[in-house]
Amino acid sequence: MTEQILDAAEYLFSINGLHGVTLRDVAKRVGVHHSLLNYYFTDKRELFDEVFKRRAEVTRSLRMKALEEYEASCGGKPTVEGALRAFLDTDLDLYIQGGEGWRNFASLGAQVANTPLGAEMFDEHFDELVLRLVGILKQALPECEDVDLFWGYHFVTGGLMLTLARTGRIDRLSGGLCKSDDFEAVKERMARFMAAGFIDICKQSAASRS
Repeated sequence: MTEQILDAAEYLFSINGLHGVTLRDVAKRVGVHHSLLNYYFTDKRELFDEVFKRRAEVTRSLRMKALEEYEASCGGKPTVEGALRAFLDTDLDLYIQGGEGWRNFASLGAQVANTPLGAEMFDEHFDELVLRLVGILKQALPECEDVDLFWGYHFVTGGLMLTLARTGRIDRLSGGLCKSDDFEAVKERMARFMAAGFIDICKQSAASRS
């Protein structure tokens, strides 16, 4: 029953956000009386937190493992694209292979990412992961200042969140050439594109310092 509740809440939160969903809405989608939800969850915020935590912990642990394995395999010479592929492609694979539940979580994450509540949740679940990525990027770009590495990460996560939102805008702009839900196409391009940005901004900063 808990998984059914979380799946239903995840779907509704991904569309309407935390404040646009009631426990009655969730109960109706599950097909139970709303009082039953109080047996499992104290209130809507606890339910929301559990919905987010359930998949956040999966993607965090998988990406951390991918970064650790990449760092161990690169012989002390990581590349920017290699690090980003461990970080981005591992996540994108979940949305490619994980079915509609994972895509609902993607939309939910994208929706809350730019809110104070979302920032707190991302801080809690993903800071260690992000700092591990930045550490590997520092090895790949030892001449790069930390400020540029963090701005680079900021741009990466912004692009990822817009992608996960699946708004349909790129479909319309491209006249159907690109599809918002084509995560395979994103996986093919994103790490390479972002790596070039990291390399260029760090190169420009180093040149200006010299």
